[in-house]
Amino acid sequence: MVEIVRATPDQAAALTALVHASSAYRGDYATILDGYEVTPAYVEANPTFTATHDGGVVGFYALVEAELDLLFVADAAQGLGVGRRLVEHLRGEARTRGLRAIRVVAHPPALEFYLRMGARRTGTVPPNPPKVRWERPELRFDVPTC
Repeated sequence: MVEIVRATPDQAAALTALVHASSAYRGDYATILDGYEVTPAYVEANPTFTATHDGGVVGFYALVEAELDLLFVADAAQGLGVGRRLVEHLRGEARTRGLRAIRVVAHPPALEFYLRMGARRTGTVPPNPPKVRWERPELRFDVPTC
């Protein structure tokens, strides 16, 4: 069973490892992760939640104000509903915080996932070289008030 709980700063290294292990950021997309680190201060400052299974972290997300900043699922856990559970939790967390919508600037290969989860496309974010040399889809999750 997958459990979603608030991350602790001491999990930052494990979250960084999960990010860098993602096959979605290989090849042309690898530059965005050059030197990237989830720090203990980041986890402490931003609502960050882990999905755990059998004692190991299999995914996580971070909400920064009204934007989904990070959402990762371990390659081995993809297709098992972990991402869906994280998005459901995200929407509940946003509702608790009084947010009416969550902005997502998606990694291009994740676009279809977010659309399946109920996000709607709102635009395109232009490249930001040198790290981000590609356009990224911009989406929005509406957060029901009830």
